[in-house]
Amino acid sequence: MDLLTIENVSKSYGDVQVLKDIEMNIQKGEIHGLIGENGAGKSTLMNILFGMPVIHNTGGFEGKMKLDGVDYSPKTPQEAMDRGVGMVHQEFMLIPGFSITENIKLNRENTKPSFISKILGKKLEMLDRKPMREDAKKALDTLNLEIDEKQRVRGLPVGYMQFIEIAREIDKKNLKLLIVDEPTAVLTESEADQFLKILKRLASLGITILFITHRLDEIKEVCDSITVLRDGKVVSKSKIEDVTVAEMAKAMVGREIEIVEHERIHKENHETTLQISNLQVDMPGEEVKDFSINIRRGEILGIGGLAGQGKIGVANGIMGLYPASGNVIKDGEKLDLSKPRDMLQKGMAFLSEDRKGVGLLLDSPIDYNIAISAMEVKGRFLKKVGPFEILDKKEVESYGEQMIETLDIRCQSGKQLAGSLSGGNQQKVCIARALTLDPDILLVSEPTRGIDIGAKNLVLSTLRKINQERNVTIVITSSELGELRQIADRIAIVTDGKLQAILEPDAPDEKFGLAMAGNMEEVQDDCC
Repeated sequence: MDLLTIENVSKSYGDVQVLKDIEMNIQKGEIHGLIGENGAGKSTLMNILFGMPVIHNTGGFEGKMKLDGVDYSPKTPQEAMDRGVGMVHQEFMLIPGFSITENIKLNRENTKPSFISKILGKKLEMLDRKPMREDAKKALDTLNLEIDEKQRVRGLPVGYMQFIEIAREIDKKNLKLLIVDEPTAVLTESEADQFLKILKRLASLGITILFITHRLDEIKEVCDSITVLRDGKVVSKSKIEDVTVAEMAKAMVGREIEIVEHERIHKENHETTLQISNLQVDMPGEEVKDFSINIRRGEILGIGGLAGQGKIGVANGIMGLYPASGNVIKDGEKLDLSKPRDMLQKGMAFLSEDRKGVGLLLDSPIDYNIAISAMEVKGRFLKKVGPFEILDKKEVESYGEQMIETLDIRCQSGKQLAGSLSGGNQQKVCIARALTLDPDILLVSEPTRGIDIGAKNLVLSTLRKINQERNVTIVITSSELGELRQIADRIAIVTDGKLQAILEPDAPDEKFGLAMAGNMEEVQDDCC
Protein backbone atom coordinates (compact mmCIF):
# COMPACT_ATOMS: atom_id res chain seq x y z
CA MET A 1 0.00 0.00 0.00
CA ASP A 2 1.30 3.45 -0.91
CA LEU A 3 2.10 5.85 1.89
CA LEU A 4 2.95 8.74 -0.45
CA THR A 5 1.72 9.41 -3.98
CA ILE A 6 2.90 12.33 -6.10
CA GLU A 7 0.94 13.18 -9.25
CA ASN A 8 2.04 15.65 -11.95
CA VAL A 9 3.91 17.92 -9.56
CA SER A 10 5.59 20.86 -11.28
CA LYS A 11 7.40 23.92 -9.95
CA SER A 12 8.85 27.04 -11.56
CA TYR A 13 10.84 29.95 -10.21
CA GLY A 14 9.91 32.78 -12.51
CA ASP A 15 10.64 31.63 -16.06
CA VAL A 16 12.82 28.72 -14.91
CA GLN A 17 10.99 25.41 -14.58
CA VAL A 18 12.79 23.18 -12.08
CA LEU A 19 10.26 20.34 -11.84
CA LYS A 20 7.98 19.04 -14.58
CA ASP A 21 5.15 16.50 -14.08
CA ILE A 22 6.83 14.49 -11.31
CA GLU A 23 5.09 11.22 -10.50
CA MET A 24 6.19 8.93 -7.65
CA ASN A 25 4.67 6.21 -5.49
CA ILE A 26 6.33 5.23 -2.22
CA GLN A 27 5.01 2.22 -0.32
CA LYS A 28 4.63 1.96 3.44
CA GLY A 29 7.72 0.65 5.18
CA GLU A 30 10.00 0.79 2.13
CA ILE A 31 13.27 2.60 1.65
CA HIS A 32 12.91 4.53 -1.60
CA GLY A 33 16.01 5.99 -3.23
CA LEU A 34 15.95 9.34 -5.03
CA ILE A 35 19.01 10.28 -7.07
CA GLY A 36 20.02 12.90 -9.61
CA GLU A 37 22.79 15.34 -10.37
CA ASN A 38 23.00 18.61 -8.46
CA GLY A 39 20.39 20.87 -10.04
CA ALA A 40 18.17 17.95 -11.09
CA GLY A 41 15.34 19.14 -8.82
CA LYS A 42 15.76 16.90 -5.78
CA SER A 43 15.98 19.76 -3.27
CA THR A 44 12.94 21.50 -4.73
CA LEU A 45 10.89 18.31 -4.48
CA MET A 46 12.00 17.86 -0.86
CA ASN A 47 11.04 21.46 -0.09
CA ILE A 48 7.57 20.77 -1.47
CA LEU A 49 7.20 17.61 0.60
CA PHE A 50 8.29 19.37 3.78
CA GLY A 51 6.29 22.58 3.25
CA MET A 52 9.31 24.88 3.12
CA PRO A 53 8.41 28.61 2.87
CA VAL A 54 10.51 29.08 -0.30
CA ILE A 55 7.87 27.09 -2.20
CA HIS A 56 4.82 29.04 -1.10
CA ASN A 57 6.57 32.40 -1.16
CA THR A 58 7.23 31.86 -4.86
CA GLY A 59 3.76 30.89 -6.03
CA GLY A 60 3.41 27.33 -4.71
CA PHE A 61 3.41 24.29 -6.99
CA GLU A 62 1.16 22.47 -9.42
CA GLY A 63 -0.04 18.90 -9.04
CA LYS A 64 -1.36 16.76 -6.19
CA MET A 65 0.05 14.68 -3.36
CA LYS A 66 -1.52 12.23 -0.94
CA LEU A 67 -0.10 10.98 2.35
CA ASP A 68 -1.68 7.86 3.80
CA GLY A 69 -4.58 8.28 1.37
CA VAL A 70 -5.36 11.86 2.43
CA ASP A 71 -4.61 14.99 0.37
CA TYR A 72 -1.27 16.44 1.37
CA SER A 73 -0.04 19.95 0.62
CA PRO A 74 1.84 21.31 3.66
CA LYS A 75 2.22 25.07 3.84
CA THR A 76 4.79 24.96 6.66
CA PRO A 77 7.31 22.45 8.06
CA GLN A 78 5.21 22.32 11.24
CA GLU A 79 2.22 21.15 9.21
CA ALA A 80 4.39 18.46 7.61
CA MET A 81 5.65 17.33 11.02
CA ASP A 82 2.09 17.22 12.36
CA ARG A 83 1.25 14.81 9.53
CA GLY A 84 4.18 12.57 10.50
CA VAL A 85 6.82 13.75 8.01
CA GLY A 86 10.37 14.36 9.22
CA MET A 87 13.38 15.58 7.30
CA VAL A 88 17.14 15.50 7.76
CA HIS A 89 18.40 18.37 5.63
CA GLN A 90 21.66 18.31 3.69
CA GLU A 91 22.51 21.69 5.22
CA PHE A 92 22.23 21.62 8.98
CA MET A 93 19.18 23.14 10.69
CA LEU A 94 20.71 23.26 14.17
CA ILE A 95 20.94 26.22 16.56
CA PRO A 96 24.64 26.54 17.47
CA GLY A 97 24.09 28.21 20.85
CA PHE A 98 21.71 25.49 22.04
CA SER A 99 22.76 22.22 23.64
CA ILE A 100 22.45 18.91 21.83
CA THR A 101 19.40 18.07 23.96
CA GLU A 102 17.74 21.42 23.20
CA ASN A 103 18.28 20.90 19.47
CA ILE A 104 16.87 17.38 19.54
CA LYS A 105 13.79 18.41 21.56
CA LEU A 106 13.19 21.78 19.88
CA ASN A 107 9.43 22.50 19.61
CA ARG A 108 8.74 19.20 21.42
CA GLU A 109 10.06 20.14 24.85
CA ASN A 110 8.99 18.39 28.05
CA THR A 111 7.46 20.86 30.51
CA LYS A 112 6.23 20.87 34.08
CA PRO A 113 3.90 23.25 35.92
CA SER A 114 5.34 26.30 37.64
CA PHE A 115 3.80 28.74 40.09
CA ILE A 116 3.30 31.25 37.27
CA SER A 117 1.83 28.71 34.82
CA LYS A 118 -0.80 27.67 37.35
CA ILE A 119 -2.03 31.25 37.28
CA LEU A 120 -1.37 32.38 33.69
CA GLY A 121 -1.61 29.15 31.71
CA LYS A 122 0.31 26.19 30.28
CA LYS A 123 2.47 28.26 27.94
CA LEU A 124 4.44 29.49 30.93
CA GLU A 125 5.35 26.04 32.23
CA MET A 126 9.02 25.32 32.99
CA LEU A 127 11.23 23.04 30.92
CA ASP A 128 11.50 19.59 32.46
CA ARG A 129 15.11 19.00 31.52
CA LYS A 130 15.67 15.55 32.99
CA PRO A 131 13.26 13.66 30.65
CA MET A 132 14.47 15.82 27.77
CA ARG A 133 18.05 14.71 28.40
CA GLU A 134 16.90 11.10 28.76
CA ASP A 135 15.11 11.23 25.40
CA ALA A 136 18.12 12.85 23.74
CA LYS A 137 20.50 10.28 25.22
CA LYS A 138 18.26 7.45 23.98
CA ALA A 139 18.28 8.84 20.44
CA LEU A 140 22.05 9.35 20.50
CA ASP A 141 22.56 5.81 21.84
CA THR A 142 20.52 4.48 18.91
CA LEU A 143 23.15 6.03 16.65
CA ASN A 144 26.03 4.75 18.82
CA LEU A 145 27.18 8.34 19.27
CA GLU A 146 29.17 8.80 22.45
CA ILE A 147 28.81 12.48 23.25
CA ASP A 148 27.50 14.48 26.20
CA GLU A 149 23.92 15.46 25.40
CA LYS A 150 24.39 18.64 27.51
CA GLN A 151 27.20 19.92 25.24
CA ARG A 152 26.54 22.91 22.99
CA VAL A 153 26.40 22.34 19.22
CA ARG A 154 28.67 25.29 18.39
CA GLY A 155 32.14 24.09 17.42
CA LEU A 156 31.25 20.44 16.89
CA PRO A 157 32.57 18.72 13.73
CA VAL A 158 30.11 18.42 10.88
CA GLY A 159 29.93 14.63 11.31
CA TYR A 160 28.56 15.04 14.81
CA MET A 161 26.07 17.66 13.63
CA GLN A 162 24.74 15.20 11.06
CA PHE A 163 24.11 12.57 13.74
CA ILE A 164 22.33 15.15 15.90
CA GLU A 165 20.05 16.02 12.97
CA ILE A 166 19.22 12.33 12.58
CA ALA A 167 18.72 11.86 16.34
CA ARG A 168 16.16 14.68 16.35
CA GLU A 169 14.03 12.89 13.78
CA ILE A 170 14.37 9.52 15.49
CA ASP A 171 13.05 11.11 18.70
CA LYS A 172 9.71 12.01 17.08
CA LYS A 173 6.83 9.80 18.16
CA ASN A 174 4.44 10.05 15.18
CA LEU A 175 7.02 9.62 12.41
CA LYS A 176 5.59 8.03 9.25
CA LEU A 177 7.88 9.31 6.49
CA LEU A 178 11.51 10.26 7.05
CA ILE A 179 13.24 12.21 4.28
CA VAL A 180 17.02 11.97 4.54
CA ASP A 181 19.04 14.24 2.25
CA GLU A 182 22.69 13.14 1.91
CA PRO A 183 22.81 11.80 5.50
CA THR A 184 26.09 9.91 5.10
CA ALA A 185 27.99 12.59 3.16
CA VAL A 186 30.00 13.65 6.24
CA LEU A 187 30.33 10.18 7.76
CA THR A 188 33.22 7.75 7.50
CA GLU A 189 32.62 4.40 5.83
CA SER A 190 32.17 2.57 9.14
CA GLU A 191 29.78 5.25 10.44
CA ALA A 192 27.85 5.18 7.17
CA ASP A 193 27.51 1.40 7.45
CA GLN A 194 26.09 1.84 10.95
CA PHE A 195 23.65 4.46 9.73
CA LEU A 196 22.43 2.22 6.90
CA LYS A 197 21.67 -0.47 9.48
CA ILE A 198 19.63 2.09 11.39
CA LEU A 199 17.65 2.92 8.23
CA LYS A 200 16.85 -0.75 7.76
CA ARG A 201 15.71 -1.05 11.37
CA LEU A 202 13.46 2.01 11.07
CA ALA A 203 11.92 0.58 7.89
CA SER A 204 11.30 -2.74 9.66
CA LEU A 205 9.33 -0.79 12.28
CA GLY A 206 7.04 0.56 9.56
CA ILE A 207 8.67 3.96 9.00
CA THR A 208 8.94 4.83 5.32
CA ILE A 209 12.28 6.30 4.22
CA LEU A 210 12.94 8.59 1.25
CA PHE A 211 16.70 8.31 0.88
CA ILE A 212 18.60 10.90 -1.18
CA THR A 213 22.29 10.26 -1.72
CA HIS A 214 25.03 10.45 -4.32
CA ARG A 215 26.56 7.22 -3.00
CA LEU A 216 24.99 4.80 -5.41
CA ASP A 217 26.38 1.75 -3.64
CA GLU A 218 24.35 2.78 -0.57
CA ILE A 219 21.21 3.00 -2.72
CA LYS A 220 21.92 -0.52 -3.99
CA GLU A 221 22.52 -1.83 -0.48
CA VAL A 222 19.45 -0.56 1.40
CA CYS A 223 16.75 0.62 -1.02
CA ASP A 224 13.75 -1.34 -2.25
CA SER A 225 13.13 0.89 -5.26
CA ILE A 226 14.57 3.97 -6.91
CA THR A 227 13.53 7.09 -8.81
CA VAL A 228 16.00 9.05 -10.96
CA LEU A 229 15.58 12.75 -11.72
CA ARG A 230 17.35 14.58 -14.51
CA ASP A 231 16.71 18.20 -15.51
CA GLY A 232 13.57 18.33 -13.36
CA LYS A 233 11.96 15.21 -14.83
CA VAL A 234 11.62 11.59 -13.79
CA VAL A 235 13.77 9.63 -16.24
CA SER A 236 13.76 6.23 -14.54
CA LYS A 237 11.80 4.25 -11.94
CA SER A 238 12.71 0.68 -11.01
CA LYS A 239 12.98 -1.98 -8.35
CA ILE A 240 16.49 -2.01 -6.95
CA GLU A 241 17.17 -5.59 -7.99
CA ASP A 242 16.47 -4.64 -11.62
CA VAL A 243 19.16 -1.95 -11.95
CA THR A 244 22.96 -1.85 -11.59
CA VAL A 245 25.06 0.96 -10.10
CA ALA A 246 26.41 1.73 -13.57
CA GLU A 247 22.88 1.99 -14.98
CA MET A 248 21.89 4.34 -12.14
CA ALA A 249 24.87 6.57 -12.85
CA LYS A 250 24.11 6.69 -16.56
CA ALA A 251 20.46 7.54 -15.92
CA MET A 252 21.51 10.41 -13.61
CA VAL A 253 23.85 12.14 -16.02
CA GLY A 254 22.63 10.87 -19.38
CA ARG A 255 26.02 9.44 -20.28
CA GLU A 256 28.46 6.74 -19.28
CA ILE A 257 30.51 7.54 -16.17
CA GLU A 258 34.09 6.37 -16.24
CA ILE A 259 36.42 6.80 -13.29
CA VAL A 260 39.91 7.45 -14.59
CA GLU A 261 42.58 6.01 -12.35
CA HIS A 262 45.24 8.38 -11.06
CA GLU A 263 48.64 7.73 -12.60
CA ARG A 264 50.74 7.91 -9.44
CA ILE A 265 54.28 9.13 -9.67
CA HIS A 266 56.53 7.90 -6.86
CA LYS A 267 58.09 10.94 -5.24
CA GLU A 268 60.31 9.43 -2.55
CA ASN A 269 63.24 11.59 -3.67
CA HIS A 270 61.29 14.83 -3.81
CA GLU A 271 62.19 17.45 -1.27
CA THR A 272 59.99 18.25 1.71
CA THR A 273 57.83 21.32 1.21
CA LEU A 274 55.84 21.20 4.46
CA GLN A 275 57.28 19.80 7.67
CA ILE A 276 54.78 19.27 10.49
CA SER A 277 55.96 18.24 13.94
CA ASN A 278 54.13 17.84 17.24
CA LEU A 279 51.01 19.58 15.91
CA GLN A 280 48.27 19.99 18.51
CA VAL A 281 44.88 21.47 17.63
CA ASP A 282 42.06 22.28 20.02
CA MET A 283 39.16 21.65 17.64
CA PRO A 284 36.03 20.38 19.49
CA GLY A 285 35.32 16.80 18.49
CA GLU A 286 38.40 16.62 16.22
CA GLU A 287 41.25 17.27 18.64
CA VAL A 288 44.78 16.76 17.33
CA LYS A 289 47.12 15.60 20.10
CA ASP A 290 50.49 15.00 18.44
CA PHE A 291 50.68 14.87 14.64
CA SER A 292 53.97 14.84 12.75
CA ILE A 293 54.64 14.27 9.04
CA ASN A 294 56.81 15.50 6.17
CA ILE A 295 54.86 16.40 3.04
CA ARG A 296 56.72 16.16 -0.27
CA ARG A 297 56.64 18.83 -2.92
CA GLY A 298 54.23 17.95 -5.71
CA GLU A 299 52.53 14.98 -4.03
CA ILE A 300 48.88 14.35 -3.19
CA LEU A 301 48.73 13.30 0.44
CA GLY A 302 45.49 11.83 1.72
CA ILE A 303 44.46 12.10 5.37
CA GLY A 304 41.85 9.61 6.57
CA GLY A 305 40.44 8.12 9.74
CA LEU A 306 37.24 7.76 11.68
CA ALA A 307 35.12 10.77 12.66
CA GLY A 308 36.18 12.45 15.87
CA GLN A 309 39.74 11.10 15.72
CA GLY A 310 41.40 14.34 14.60
CA LYS A 311 41.77 14.11 10.83
CA ILE A 312 39.61 17.22 10.23
CA GLY A 313 41.57 19.13 12.85
CA VAL A 314 44.91 18.87 11.03
CA ALA A 315 44.17 21.29 8.17
CA ASN A 316 42.03 23.56 10.36
CA GLY A 317 44.91 23.87 12.82
CA ILE A 318 47.54 24.51 10.16
CA MET A 319 45.41 27.32 8.73
CA GLY A 320 44.90 28.87 12.18
CA LEU A 321 41.14 28.41 12.37
CA TYR A 322 41.39 26.74 15.79
CA PRO A 323 43.99 27.19 18.56
CA ALA A 324 47.08 25.22 17.56
CA SER A 325 50.64 24.65 18.68
CA GLY A 326 53.67 22.79 17.34
CA ASN A 327 55.95 23.46 14.41
CA VAL A 328 54.84 23.87 10.79
CA ILE A 329 57.70 24.77 8.46
CA LYS A 330 57.07 25.65 4.79
CA ASP A 331 60.10 25.74 2.51
CA GLY A 332 62.38 26.35 5.49
CA GLU A 333 60.25 29.10 7.06
CA LYS A 334 58.34 28.52 10.30
CA LEU A 335 54.68 29.54 10.03
CA ASP A 336 52.69 31.44 12.64
CA LEU A 337 49.68 29.22 13.35
CA SER A 338 47.74 32.15 14.79
CA LYS A 339 47.61 34.12 11.51
CA PRO A 340 45.38 32.58 8.80
CA ARG A 341 46.00 35.51 6.45
CA ASP A 342 49.75 34.87 6.54
CA MET A 343 49.15 31.31 5.38
CA LEU A 344 47.28 32.57 2.33
CA GLN A 345 49.96 35.12 1.53
CA LYS A 346 52.65 32.43 1.72
CA GLY A 347 51.13 30.25 -0.98
CA MET A 348 48.69 28.09 0.96
CA ALA A 349 44.95 27.81 0.33
CA PHE A 350 42.25 25.96 2.25
CA LEU A 351 38.95 24.46 1.20
CA SER A 352 36.98 23.94 4.42
CA GLU A 353 34.55 21.09 5.05
CA ASP A 354 32.09 23.73 6.30
CA ARG A 355 31.25 25.46 3.04
CA LYS A 356 28.50 27.65 4.53
CA GLY A 357 30.18 28.56 7.80
CA VAL A 358 33.66 29.22 6.37
CA GLY A 359 33.65 28.88 2.61
CA LEU A 360 30.97 31.17 1.16
CA LEU A 361 29.43 34.62 1.25
CA LEU A 362 25.90 33.35 0.76
CA ASP A 363 24.33 36.73 -0.01
CA SER A 364 26.96 37.66 -2.62
CA PRO A 365 27.17 36.68 -6.32
CA ILE A 366 29.04 33.59 -7.44
CA ASP A 367 31.70 35.52 -9.34
CA TYR A 368 32.43 37.75 -6.33
CA ASN A 369 32.75 34.65 -4.11
CA ILE A 370 35.29 33.22 -6.52
CA ALA A 371 37.33 36.43 -6.60
CA ILE A 372 37.15 37.70 -3.01
CA SER A 373 40.09 35.85 -1.42
CA ALA A 374 42.52 36.59 -4.24
CA MET A 375 41.39 40.20 -4.21
CA GLU A 376 41.97 40.63 -0.46
CA VAL A 377 45.17 38.61 -0.16
CA LYS A 378 46.92 39.27 -3.47
CA GLY A 379 45.29 42.44 -4.78
CA ARG A 380 43.94 40.61 -7.82
CA PHE A 381 40.84 41.92 -9.66
CA LEU A 382 41.64 45.49 -8.65
CA LYS A 383 42.38 48.40 -10.99
CA LYS A 384 43.78 51.85 -10.36
CA VAL A 385 41.57 54.87 -10.83
CA GLY A 386 43.73 57.85 -9.97
CA PRO A 387 45.13 57.28 -6.48
CA PHE A 388 42.48 54.65 -5.67
CA GLU A 389 42.11 50.94 -6.30
CA ILE A 390 38.63 49.70 -7.13
CA LEU A 391 37.12 46.37 -8.06
CA ASP A 392 37.46 45.49 -11.74
CA LYS A 393 33.94 44.15 -12.19
CA LYS A 394 34.52 43.12 -15.80
CA GLU A 395 37.53 41.01 -14.87
CA VAL A 396 35.62 39.44 -11.95
CA GLU A 397 32.72 38.63 -14.26
CA SER A 398 34.96 37.24 -17.02
CA TYR A 399 37.02 35.10 -14.66
CA GLY A 400 33.90 33.92 -12.84
CA GLU A 401 32.32 32.71 -16.07
CA GLN A 402 35.56 30.89 -16.93
CA MET A 403 35.56 29.03 -13.60
CA ILE A 404 31.83 28.31 -13.84
CA GLU A 405 32.46 26.59 -17.17
CA THR A 406 35.61 24.79 -15.99
CA LEU A 407 33.95 23.30 -12.89
CA ASP A 408 30.48 22.94 -14.46
CA ILE A 409 28.79 25.08 -11.79
CA ARG A 410 25.05 24.81 -12.47
CA CYS A 411 23.68 28.35 -12.27
CA GLN A 412 21.87 31.00 -14.25
CA SER A 413 24.92 33.28 -14.34
CA GLY A 414 27.85 34.46 -12.27
CA LYS A 415 25.55 37.10 -10.77
CA GLN A 416 23.34 34.50 -9.08
CA LEU A 417 23.67 34.54 -5.28
CA ALA A 418 25.81 31.72 -3.89
CA GLY A 419 23.21 30.94 -1.20
CA SER A 420 20.64 30.00 -3.86
CA LEU A 421 22.79 27.19 -5.30
CA SER A 422 22.44 23.51 -4.48
CA GLY A 423 24.95 22.13 -1.99
CA GLY A 424 27.15 20.49 -4.59
CA ASN A 425 27.37 23.63 -6.68
CA GLN A 426 28.23 25.67 -3.60
CA GLN A 427 31.13 23.30 -3.01
CA LYS A 428 32.37 23.90 -6.54
CA VAL A 429 32.35 27.66 -5.93
CA CYS A 430 34.53 27.09 -2.85
CA ILE A 431 36.98 25.07 -4.95
CA ALA A 432 37.06 27.82 -7.59
CA ARG A 433 37.86 30.42 -4.94
CA ALA A 434 40.73 28.34 -3.52
CA LEU A 435 42.21 27.77 -6.99
CA THR A 436 42.01 31.48 -7.75
CA LEU A 437 44.68 32.08 -5.07
CA ASP A 438 47.07 30.10 -7.30
CA PRO A 439 48.54 28.25 -4.30
CA ASP A 440 51.55 25.94 -4.26
CA ILE A 441 50.02 24.01 -1.35
CA LEU A 442 46.28 23.34 -1.33
CA LEU A 443 44.57 21.88 1.74
CA VAL A 444 41.13 20.44 0.94
CA SER A 445 38.77 18.97 3.50
CA GLU A 446 35.84 16.78 2.40
CA PRO A 447 35.89 18.33 -1.11
CA THR A 448 33.18 16.10 -2.59
CA ARG A 449 30.70 16.10 0.29
CA GLY A 450 27.21 16.41 -1.17
CA ILE A 451 28.38 16.30 -4.79
CA ASP A 452 26.90 13.90 -7.34
CA ILE A 453 28.96 11.19 -9.03
CA GLY A 454 29.55 13.12 -12.25
CA ALA A 455 30.64 16.26 -10.40
CA LYS A 456 32.73 14.22 -7.96
CA ASN A 457 34.81 12.81 -10.79
CA LEU A 458 35.18 16.31 -12.21
CA VAL A 459 36.38 17.68 -8.86
CA LEU A 460 38.90 14.86 -8.34
CA SER A 461 40.09 15.20 -11.94
CA THR A 462 40.50 18.95 -11.41
CA LEU A 463 42.61 18.35 -8.30
CA ARG A 464 44.76 15.83 -10.17
CA LYS A 465 45.16 18.25 -13.08
CA ILE A 466 46.40 21.17 -10.99
CA ASN A 467 48.68 18.76 -9.11
CA GLN A 468 50.25 17.43 -12.29
CA GLU A 469 50.25 20.55 -14.47
CA ARG A 470 51.08 23.18 -11.84
CA ASN A 471 52.99 20.91 -9.43
CA VAL A 472 50.67 22.03 -6.63
CA THR A 473 51.08 19.98 -3.47
CA ILE A 474 47.65 18.80 -2.30
CA VAL A 475 46.63 17.56 1.14
CA ILE A 476 43.14 16.07 0.91
CA THR A 477 41.20 15.03 4.01
CA SER A 478 38.23 12.78 3.35
CA SER A 479 35.86 10.44 5.16
CA GLU A 480 35.71 8.32 2.00
CA LEU A 481 38.67 5.96 1.98
CA GLY A 482 37.83 4.93 -1.58
CA GLU A 483 38.19 8.54 -2.68
CA LEU A 484 41.62 8.82 -1.08
CA ARG A 485 42.75 5.55 -2.63
CA GLN A 486 41.67 6.84 -6.02
CA ILE A 487 43.62 10.10 -5.93
CA ALA A 488 46.39 10.07 -3.29
CA ASP A 489 50.06 9.09 -3.58
CA ARG A 490 50.16 8.28 0.13
CA ILE A 491 47.46 8.03 2.80
CA ALA A 492 48.05 9.07 6.42
CA ILE A 493 45.64 7.56 8.95
CA VAL A 494 44.86 9.63 12.07
CA THR A 495 43.60 7.89 15.21
CA ASP A 496 43.18 9.45 18.65
CA GLY A 497 44.68 12.68 17.39
CA LYS A 498 47.94 11.09 16.27
CA LEU A 499 49.47 9.75 13.07
CA GLN A 500 48.95 5.99 13.17
CA ALA A 501 50.25 4.91 9.78
CA ILE A 502 51.22 6.09 6.31
CA LEU A 503 50.02 3.57 3.75
CA GLU A 504 50.16 3.08 0.01
CA PRO A 505 46.73 3.54 -1.62
CA ASP A 506 46.72 -0.10 -2.75
CA ALA A 507 47.55 -1.47 0.71
CA PRO A 508 45.17 -4.23 1.89
CA ASP A 509 41.86 -3.18 3.44
CA GLU A 510 42.88 -4.95 6.63
CA LYS A 511 45.80 -2.57 7.15
CA PHE A 512 43.58 0.47 6.82
CA GLY A 513 41.08 -1.03 9.24
CA LEU A 514 43.75 -1.89 11.80
CA ALA A 515 45.30 1.58 11.53
CA MET A 516 41.91 3.25 12.05
CA ALA A 517 41.35 1.00 15.10
CA GLY A 518 44.75 2.00 16.50
CA ASN A 519 46.23 -1.52 16.38
CA MET A 520 49.65 -0.28 15.40
CA GLU A 521 51.50 -3.42 16.40
CA GLU A 522 49.74 -5.21 13.54
CA VAL A 523 50.35 -2.54 10.90
CA GLN A 524 53.60 -2.29 8.98
CA ASP A 525 54.04 1.08 7.29
CA ASP A 526 54.32 0.69 3.52
CA CYS A 527 55.94 4.07 2.99
CA CYS A 528 57.22 6.96 5.05
